[in-house]
Amino acid sequence: MSAIRSLDALRLTKPELAVFVSGVASMGLEILAGRMIAPQFGSSIYTWGSIIGVFLAALSYGYHRGGKLAAERATNARMARVFLLTGAYVAGLIFLGDLLLRSAAGFPLPSRFASLPAITLLFGPPTFLLGYVSPYAAQLSAKEGLGEASGHVYALGTVGSIVGAFATTYFLVPALGINQIALVFGLLSVGTALVLVRPRADGDHAVASALVAIMLLAAAGSGAAGLTVEGQVVYETQTPYQELRVVDSGEVRTLYLDGQRHSAMDLEEPYRHVFDYTRYFHLPLLMTDEADDVDRVLFVGGGGFTGPKRFVHDYPNVTVDVVEIDPAVVSTAKRYFSVEESERLNIYTQGGRQYLRETNRTYDLIVLDAYRKDKVPFELTTVEFMELTNDRLDEDGVLFANLISAPSGPASEFYRAEYATISRAYPEVYAFPTVGGTVVQNIEVVATKDGTRLTEEELLDRNAEREIGIDLSSEIRNYREAPPTDDVPVLRDDRAPVDSLLDPMVGQRYVLQESNESNESDGGNATAEAATDRPSLAAPSLGPAASAETPWTPAARDAATVAGGST
Repeated sequence: MSAIRSLDALRLTKPELAVFVSGVASMGLEILAGRMIAPQFGSSIYTWGSIIGVFLAALSYGYHRGGKLAAERATNARMARVFLLTGAYVAGLIFLGDLLLRSAAGFPLPSRFASLPAITLLFGPPTFLLGYVSPYAAQLSAKEGLGEASGHVYALGTVGSIVGAFATTYFLVPALGINQIALVFGLLSVGTALVLVRPRADGDHAVASALVAIMLLAAAGSGAAGLTVEGQVVYETQTPYQELRVVDSGEVRTLYLDGQRHSAMDLEEPYRHVFDYTRYFHLPLLMTDEADDVDRVLFVGGGGFTGPKRFVHDYPNVTVDVVEIDPAVVSTAKRYFSVEESERLNIYTQGGRQYLRETNRTYDLIVLDAYRKDKVPFELTTVEFMELTNDRLDEDGVLFANLISAPSGPASEFYRAEYATISRAYPEVYAFPTVGGTVVQNIEVVATKDGTRLTEEELLDRNAEREIGIDLSSEIRNYREAPPTDDVPVLRDDRAPVDSLLDPMVGQRYVLQESNESNESDGGNATAEAATDRPSLAAPSLGPAASAETPWTPAARDAATVAGGST
């Protein structure tokens, strides 16, 4: 009998169930908001602070309105309507989320507040509705006394929020896409509404529940074609670190991370440099005493592995190690970007700083390719980290950092701060912006342990004399002198305000230079500008099921079905 009583005590009443589910849904939507907002506004502290603030404000207002109405209107049926309205709004969020996001991005606000309208429009209404549930449930509670009832209700809501946080973070995000996660919370709301009115659900409740469920399924299914303005979605997933998408457009396959182009591969010429900035990876071969001094290379950040693949392909005596923190990026590169581990290409799935701290291996070249326009791991930017890279380089070793910033103007703060920081650990630092003007672009910063500074003319002479498989004369002519650094901080482990330094770039056009040359004519530098922050105009794919595209492999390189027909 005691066991039966214990089980009965664990059973939730309908109001208690409603509070628990509202906590699960509100916290799940909050984490989902970060994933939806990041491709447009980044995932800086300002974005996350705005998300948390909007959700708290919406919940508070919902509590206030619900509390005023609870005495007269609190019933299970009215709570069911709240959940149905929430589910209906989530359906609209799935179907029109991208359009609403772009529309809200046009408000003339300072960059650090730019995400507020979008977060409020997309997630304020459903969170406000869920705020009604707790005061309604407290009014319907069987507990004696107002204090006990309200304490019990808010404890249940908090437990629900904890479950929602862990379930979304550890299960839903790694396994499902954004639309699918939203669908889960929408259907959860519909299911809760049905439970609240059973067994006396009238025809209106049944019809409304069925209608909302159909809306959710139709909205989620609208992206199944896998088409975006960028091309055909070959694969899409949510990883613990970012949104990942592989898109084919013509003969070019591109890896998008949080909506930004990260790597690209020509399906017909897989070792061609599609993005011009990857050509600069070879510059360090001109900065050592001899080109063949480089035989061990470390890339921190893998992406589509353009640089590592090219080094292994072009230089038979070079061994390449790659450290990539996201296992999903590694598996995607292997499946879709012709990456194969071998004795000369080793992949380590861990943080770059952790790897450098733990390894006893030294390198001739370390390439830092883990920075993005709106998301930079601060632990890879500080003096302490740069000193660690110095310790892991041979005596004539070279550090190469691929930064995204502007070479001058307000959006140059991150580049100039990083230049100042690297200069504290290396005697000579060089800079090569990849695009003219003051736009946000890839800026290649190269640091050497050799204290003798090379001039542009000396680099051009070495380029003409050395056989490194690629003509870098155009890249060398982008040589720039040291930028002013008096007004920017040197980044340290105890103070690295990276988010503040990146803030001026929010909303700025990121110009990514493209190369049109094949491997056989790699000496030129014909380019085209492309804005990489343009969001998709179509609903995103639900995932890998959206495409029947065959993964690209070396064996399939010559097959016309792989090289064509993807758009």
